[in-house]
Amino acid sequence: MNSILFTPKIPAGMQSEPTQGEIEAAVCNGMSRFQLDCMGRGPKDISSNLIGNMLVVRMFGVLTAAEQQLTKSQLPTKGRDLLKAVRTELMEQARPALDAMIYGITGVRPTSFHHDISTVTGDEIVVFILSLSPQVRECKSKRGSV
Repeated sequence: MNSILFTPKIPAGMQSEPTQGEIEAAVCNGMSRFQLDCMGRGPKDISSNLIGNMLVVRMFGVLTAAEQQLTKSQLPTKGRDLLKAVRTELMEQARPALDAMIYGITGVRPTSFHHDISTVTGDEIVVFILSLSPQVRECKSKRGSV
């Protein structure tokens, strides 16, 4: 799982603090790699949002073909429950590595972790609550002529 540890590369001459966008992009890259390494395929799309000390990651289209078949079984609630239980267990087992990845990106330790997956849409949500809001550098705003 070492391959999921990701720290944003800061170009020489730049300030040491990343922007909020750089943190969000690094989290997307790390979570995509995690999905690929642990589940065998990455999400179709991914977004992350840093809101104060809360980091929300939404991955779109993460279900494998086998998982999609499981949710269409004759007993759909059994398939859904089984899929959710397996995904939850995998995420809990990966939590130390995911926490380390988030710490490496933000410089702040996660204090709690929340996860859910929709067996209907194939979307997966991961929420990290951080011990405090990460220090970020302001990005230069683009000023248009008015």
